[in-house]
Amino acid sequence: MCGIVGYLGNGNAYDVLIKGLHRLEYRGYDSAGIALVAPDGKLNVFKAKGKVENLETICNDKDTDASVGIAHTRWATHGEPSDCNAHPHYSEDGNLALVHNGTIENYKLLKDALEEHGCKFHSETDTEVLVQLIEYIKINNKCSLLEAVREALHQVVGAYAIAVVEKNDPDTIIAARQSSPLVIGIGDDETFLASDASPFVEYTKDAVYLNDGEIAVIKRNEPLKVLNLENRESKIDVKTLEMSISQLEKGGYPSFMLKEIFEQPTTLRECIRGRVVENGKRVIISGVRDHKEKFLNAKRIVIVACGTSWHAALIGKYLIQEMCHIAVEVEYASEFRYSNPVLGKDDIVIALSQSGETADTLAAVKIARSMGAFVFGISNAVGSSIPRETDSGAYIHVGPEIGVASTKAFTGQVMVLTMIAMAIADLRGTLTADEIAGLGKVILEMPELVEHVLKLNDKIERLSLIYTYARNFLYLGRGYNYPVALEGALKLKEISYIHAEGYPAAEMKHGPIALIDAEMPSVIVAPRDHLYEKIVSNVQQVKARGGSIIAIVTEGDSVIRNIADHVLEVPEVPECLSPIITSIPLQLLSYYIAINKGKDVDMPRNLAKSVTVE
Repeated sequence: MCGIVGYLGNGNAYDVLIKGLHRLEYRGYDSAGIALVAPDGKLNVFKAKGKVENLETICNDKDTDASVGIAHTRWATHGEPSDCNAHPHYSEDGNLALVHNGTIENYKLLKDALEEHGCKFHSETDTEVLVQLIEYIKINNKCSLLEAVREALHQVVGAYAIAVVEKNDPDTIIAARQSSPLVIGIGDDETFLASDASPFVEYTKDAVYLNDGEIAVIKRNEPLKVLNLENRESKIDVKTLEMSISQLEKGGYPSFMLKEIFEQPTTLRECIRGRVVENGKRVIISGVRDHKEKFLNAKRIVIVACGTSWHAALIGKYLIQEMCHIAVEVEYASEFRYSNPVLGKDDIVIALSQSGETADTLAAVKIARSMGAFVFGISNAVGSSIPRETDSGAYIHVGPEIGVASTKAFTGQVMVLTMIAMAIADLRGTLTADEIAGLGKVILEMPELVEHVLKLNDKIERLSLIYTYARNFLYLGRGYNYPVALEGALKLKEISYIHAEGYPAAEMKHGPIALIDAEMPSVIVAPRDHLYEKIVSNVQQVKARGGSIIAIVTEGDSVIRNIADHVLEVPEVPECLSPIITSIPLQLLSYYIAINKGKDVDMPRNLAKSVTVE
């Protein structure tokens, strides 16, 4: 997500910082900014909505002479993307500038208290609250910047990686982290600071990774000093960087895809944050709440999407029809735009796209709006075209997904669709308060449940060796897990180039069963749900014809375990939440089969991350 860069040394800080921002562009952002402490004691802050190039344009005719500074690329959370909301943020007296990654959860409480003491705010961000708090403490306690930062962080609840500079001290950067990465590069008479090592790997191989609850004091011509929040000095462990820039960007994982699979507990937390509240009793989707009359009066919902998003949309159909009692259709966006759709003012069109730039989906949005339908966008990319073109919407907030084969975006989309269905059902009274609370409680537990599923990694890696050279696969599922079978087959096709087909399990008898033999493995998604007995029968039919079976089952399953060749057990969850749990073993299986075949899982042939042309 957001990216931080900092520099203090004898070189040109602006050049280092701008190059560092470009290196962090892969993380995704909507605005950029830079703060430079000039030799004459001025604090020059330049910010721009949009690309780093926009910031460079602004800075072209500005005074950028400095040997110390901090910079930032922002992914909007609190406040829309704008020049004003971009980082760095500065204190009311103009003495401090701060950049921040993360979320200050109690920012409203702190902001209210500061406003009572006369503090005026200029942005909509939680970050400005933190820099104003540091300034307030520094002035009123008559203490150093370090002490003010330390005291402020004691009052903060949330996640942060921060860097702060002071106009009157061009020889210091104060940095700190809690649940958000921050790494310091130690060079010859210069020190670097960044969200990951990619901005400074060309300057130094010596790096110090800050731990949670640590504050770094970076001073010119002095050794790095690291303290904890209790003011006790920490031991500094200097690591030697041996990875390339591309590897560093992957966070130590061998590929973006594996990194993104393992990020899913975190991305689901971000997706859920602020939406499932009061210990699960309430679900708040502002895009639904702000247009409740549209959802109360909706006669039909049409979901348009492509690829993996289309599979998520199929799950959304099950969710909305079951929870909300509204008829739902799912259309490939590429077909919808040429199908002479019939839409009216009582129809809602949901456009689903990870990038927010998918050409067919964007075209479908424009058609739907021209016909008077209410259009709701679901995207991962803040400020992208689909959010701008729709009437309302929701972001999935899983962070930029670099791997072409979607993983965390898929689970994020399914989670958002689940919460949207619950929010609509609450409005329409089609779910009781107890039903919502029960589901909400499990949703809050989903990140931990996904962590549990990821412990299957080593078993799946070993299992993949058996099936690496299969030429065809059949994926089967029923109900909520039929789209999971489709998604599992797509993942395998995308990155291993093995032919795979997904089917509703009951449809196997209507043709695909002819393909079953010892050379055709079947992956069957069979959690314990209301269709369990039906899919047991399907498993037996495959086995009777000599087929090899990999089954995804609920922990403790004793029936399919005795039929299938291999079982992968996942935690039991409500049926409507099972696709998030069952999809993850399929992601790992496709990943390891592709790796065994020597394929580039992050950049599979012929594919692009975002399809922006027809």
